[in-house]
Amino acid sequence: MEYVSLGLKILMSAMLLFAGFYHFYKPKFYNPIIPNFLPKLAVTYVSGLVELMLGIGLFIKGYESISAYGIFILMLVFLPIHIWDATREKPAMKTKKIAYIRILIQFLLIAWAWYLYQNDLT
Repeated sequence: MEYVSLGLKILMSAMLLFAGFYHFYKPKFYNPIIPNFLPKLAVTYVSGLVELMLGIGLFIKGYESISAYGIFILMLVFLPIHIWDATREKPAMKTKKIAYIRILIQFLLIAWAWYLYQNDLT
């Protein structure tokens, strides 16, 4: 079971590092999902930086648990944006079906982060 937990930790970290990097590499990619009343570039860069820090934090001794909890909170913060997107006439996810699947994935990410936090993978 320990290897499964380590694998889940590595995979979560890799996903966050990739996503965080992508926020800086292709920031306009995220524009459609960010509501117009928010400063799109600032939100993209801040969320990318947070993802990078949390992904790295999963492997810094003494920060693993707080990083997992931070991922849990971040995924909760992103959830309303995905719900909002699914309710739009033209979702950023291209179709309503994909937008609703993305919400389900968000719940999976929330549960995954909570698992990492609860199992304190130090």
